[in-house]
Amino acid sequence: MNIVCEHNKCAGCMACVDACPKRAITIMDSLDACNAVIGEECIKCGLCHKICQWNYPSEFIKPMYWYQGWTNDNEIRMKGSSGGCATALAKAFIELGGEVCSCVFDSSRFAFKVVNTVMELEQFAGSKYVKSDPGGIYQQIKNKLRDKKKVLFIALPCQVSALKNYVGKELCEDLYTVDLICHGTPSPQILDIFLKQYGLRLNDIKDIRFRNKGSFQIVGDYKGVVTPGISDRYMISFLSSLTYSENCYDCQYARTERVSDITLGDSWGSELPTTEWKNGISLILCQTEKGKLLLDNADLHLEPVDLKKAIERNHQLEYPSNKPQNRDSFFLGIKKGKKFNVMTLRCMPHKCIRQDLKQILIKLFSWRSV
Repeated sequence: MNIVCEHNKCAGCMACVDACPKRAITIMDSLDACNAVIGEECIKCGLCHKICQWNYPSEFIKPMYWYQGWTNDNEIRMKGSSGGCATALAKAFIELGGEVCSCVFDSSRFAFKVVNTVMELEQFAGSKYVKSDPGGIYQQIKNKLRDKKKVLFIALPCQVSALKNYVGKELCEDLYTVDLICHGTPSPQILDIFLKQYGLRLNDIKDIRFRNKGSFQIVGDYKGVVTPGISDRYMISFLSSLTYSENCYDCQYARTERVSDITLGDSWGSELPTTEWKNGISLILCQTEKGKLLLDNADLHLEPVDLKKAIERNHQLEYPSNKPQNRDSFFLGIKKGKKFNVMTLRCMPHKCIRQDLKQILIKLFSWRSV
């Protein structure tokens, strides 16, 4: 098999697919790994290898500033997974005449879209704990940069690196980037397998959410698949690093140095008041002067942050997620047709049983309150 990068190290970023002049590359998703396979139409130009972010990561930059904070717009903050900083940055960027690109859930795909109005930003809100598909967006952004338009790209670090490789240094002057601290991403097929247990399909869902502040649960079309207040099996497996694609366990971007202008995550373990934590607090790393300009123009409340604690609570700033010992058996069971919930219980019994007991208590309390 002729592939673009090392076997099972493909992040599915799609840059090589977009770059290939003969459309000779296909991303093969085997549930537990991706590979960019080169077909017979290949003319051996080598462009796919040069674009690949695994083969050639973008320049890593040490953060200049570390903050924790949130947007001063309370409505934006409440709709965001954390402190609403990504939306605040995007809003300010559009108000200054720029365009913003990030991931949306549209027609069963976690695809990317460019918008130029503040009203359209709401579709970007919320964390998406699944592998997204930037296919087609790279050339669109490159064309905008050629037309001297300013673009803000908000995505995972591997996708930011792929975009910078794709557009080239000569066009990066008007490109602004924000990367999101990422622990790993499962295949969308994994999400679909989980939903099928509840009679749901991604094709049938118009809106999907994975998280509300500190509560991790899949909500499809505004209704949770399990009892509100507990984590479902998908989120248990995700938070346990069980379902990520193979490349995530060797992520080159799991380090303090970053490839973007700004890095955003959760300020886990913040010593700020509990009320602020419940409303969401973002961790903010600024690597460049362009990033500082973004922060200065956004309506943000910024506080100092303990660098050591920030790294301790966000291990992706130091090392990749560890692969669970029973991950192979999990995927073997899934590929044999075993139910997702059954395999998650088998691999993560204590975490699953804890949520099952919590579910019983919630239902019991609800019953007694009637």
